[in-house]
Amino acid sequence: MNTTADLKVVYFPSCINRSMGKNRFQDSDDLQLTELTHRLLVRAGFTIIYPESMDAHCCGMPFSSKGFTEANHAQSEALEIALLKASDNGKYPVLYDMSPCFYHSKEEFSNTLKIVDPIEFMLDYVMPQLVVKNKKDTVAVFPVCSVKKIGKIDQLVALSKICADQVTLIDSNCCGFAGDRGFLIPELNEHGLRALKEQIPTNCKEGYSTSRTCEIGFEKMSGIDFKSIFYLIDEVTR
Repeated sequence: MNTTADLKVVYFPSCINRSMGKNRFQDSDDLQLTELTHRLLVRAGFTIIYPESMDAHCCGMPFSSKGFTEANHAQSEALEIALLKASDNGKYPVLYDMSPCFYHSKEEFSNTLKIVDPIEFMLDYVMPQLVVKNKKDTVAVFPVCSVKKIGKIDQLVALSKICADQVTLIDSNCCGFAGDRGFLIPELNEHGLRALKEQIPTNCKEGYSTSRTCEIGFEKMSGIDFKSIFYLIDEVTR
């Protein structure tokens, strides 16, 4: 971990978060996620480094999920080279703002880079630099599939409990959104989240996770505001 005198991070905003706007329940004055993340990191004292030609980069997962193996490896390799350069050959940690993208790069990259899942980075790097000033009463959190695969459910709950008095952990095998499947075959999402609404306490109006597309499905099926946990951290420490 960086020392307080050398708080530098390479921030790789996922292509989904770079291209997608806010959800329908968000206030008009809410920032788009990449802007909010930048502000949050600056407020925590970090110097932010962005990879060169950022808009040309993708972790490769969209190609991999469609069976385009060569395109996946080409995108992944190009991203790894750019992140190695930006991080001074692995000297600085690399923050991913979506857990699925982190998981895919973790599987594809060599061990030189210190890439960090959004949950781990906020819990271990950012929260020690901030003070929680206005804790939420009740929130719901959903661990997406990649969070389960990398064993970060407990960290997600721990991070959420710093920010809220009552945390409801949503139980589901998979939300069924599966990248773009939820747009094309909404029945998958509807089935995957058929038990979502009944798990959310009546006094809970906000839910958080670490995958933008999954959050679209959560919001649709729950009827409450569902967005990145970065928004929760920003709000309670502002």
